[in-house]
Amino acid sequence: MALHRDHSINSDSDSGDDVTPLLERPGSKESALPLRCCSVRSNLAVLMFLGFAVVYGLRVNLSVAMVAMVNSTDAALRRNESTGDECPGPEPKVNSSVQPDQANKAPRYPWDSATQGFLQGAFFFGYLLTQIPGGYLAGRLGGRFFLGGGVLGTAVLTLFTPLAAQLGVPWLFALRALEGFGEGVTFPAMMAMWARWAPPLERSRLISFSGAGSNFGAFIALPLTGFICHTLGWPAVFYCCGGAGCLWAVFWFLLVSDEPRSHPRISVQERDYITSSIGAQGQAHGWSLPLLPMLLSVPLWTIIVSQMCSNWSYYTLLTSLPTYMDTVLHFDLSQNGFLSALPYLGAWLFSVVSGVVADSILERGLMSVTAVRKIFTLTGLLLPAAFLAAVGFVGCSESLAVTFLTVSSSLGGTSAAGVFINQIDIAPRYAGVLLGITNTFGTVPGVVAPIAVGYFTKDPQRPLAGWRIVFIVSAIVSGAGALIFTLFGTGKVQSWALGEDEDEDETKRPTVDSHSRTL
Repeated sequence: MALHRDHSINSDSDSGDDVTPLLERPGSKESALPLRCCSVRSNLAVLMFLGFAVVYGLRVNLSVAMVAMVNSTDAALRRNESTGDECPGPEPKVNSSVQPDQANKAPRYPWDSATQGFLQGAFFFGYLLTQIPGGYLAGRLGGRFFLGGGVLGTAVLTLFTPLAAQLGVPWLFALRALEGFGEGVTFPAMMAMWARWAPPLERSRLISFSGAGSNFGAFIALPLTGFICHTLGWPAVFYCCGGAGCLWAVFWFLLVSDEPRSHPRISVQERDYITSSIGAQGQAHGWSLPLLPMLLSVPLWTIIVSQMCSNWSYYTLLTSLPTYMDTVLHFDLSQNGFLSALPYLGAWLFSVVSGVVADSILERGLMSVTAVRKIFTLTGLLLPAAFLAAVGFVGCSESLAVTFLTVSSSLGGTSAAGVFINQIDIAPRYAGVLLGITNTFGTVPGVVAPIAVGYFTKDPQRPLAGWRIVFIVSAIVSGAGALIFTLFGTGKVQSWALGEDEDEDETKRPTVDSHSRTL
């Protein structure tokens, strides 16, 4: 693909004030360097993908292993007896999942449901604290150390989970909070790194592919953790996950640099292409931040609110889908693990494809950045909401429920090319700290949504009615997020994100429209 400039280069006609990023700097003869396999930036995307797959395994391992860690036979029987008969399931039986772990002599603990919830929430206490500081420091100092160190620290701590459980609940709570503390810097650091590494017309595919590692990690971790518990005992789950994180960190620190200029093995052509296409926005920001303009920025608050709305559905399914599969659809443990993981496979595939399609649209000049972000946000929030609401009306139909849940989560993956990377559009230089801010707010539904689910489903004699409310509320919240982003979202770089030396250059800098690009 080559870029030819004609005598008349205009801003995007699609939005008037929107800017489609350049493939090259004015006056440069460098043409676009296609994203090929084994280029440094593609290798970086693969390493990030694998890193976030590991990160998600480190995050969800306790939720799956908890079934084997807790001596909950009586609680399971009480749950079966108290559940209404709206969807009759198989005859209640003693929790056979304890047998393999007892055979492996893994210890079990008498933790009640309140204690289990307390331990499950410990991760988010630490996770909330380091999002903004991590994004700020990664944007100032570089993201390599923070992303790699976050994964490595969490992995090392995970290795001590069996010991902490043996020492007692306070020790395990503290350990999980520290794991969240370390993992909180990873996503902001990723965005800060791509602000320096991703050419503007490759942002969608690089960022969406990297972040899709989390969905892939969930798809792998949910059934694999159950299998490891069954065959090796639950302590092996934490040893395997922790070991995988440590191994990944070795490759990360050997192969990755903070920016193209400092990478020892990058080609001159690729380095010059990346740095020239990103320009001054790929440089580190200063120690001071434009806090008041950020606070008053409508586009930033639009991202915050939209992500909170989207995450409500995400965290509802993440924390409560196995319960729905068990108490309403009555799937056994092995079926539950696989079917709970299935929606994440679809989300992974759709998020990767959406990034490629979004960049293709921008490369061809068919739409502005703003239009692309809004279309993929609408697709990723509104369509999933419709299928999620439909789940509440399928009654006891197992096939329809699983189908609608899978389609909903799969379509939700398209928002990866929409609102979830919009921070780098409106303020590339501050993308890391902005992701930290939006992710901090976006984690709040992870605390509130499970509480709401418990409230709506508190009547054990009417489980279908309670879960219908859960799915309808989630759909309404997602729809509200889609509407808000459609009305107020933008892909334009904000004035407060420009340095003093950039203001004049950026206003004079030509942009590329669909008439000035040939393929």
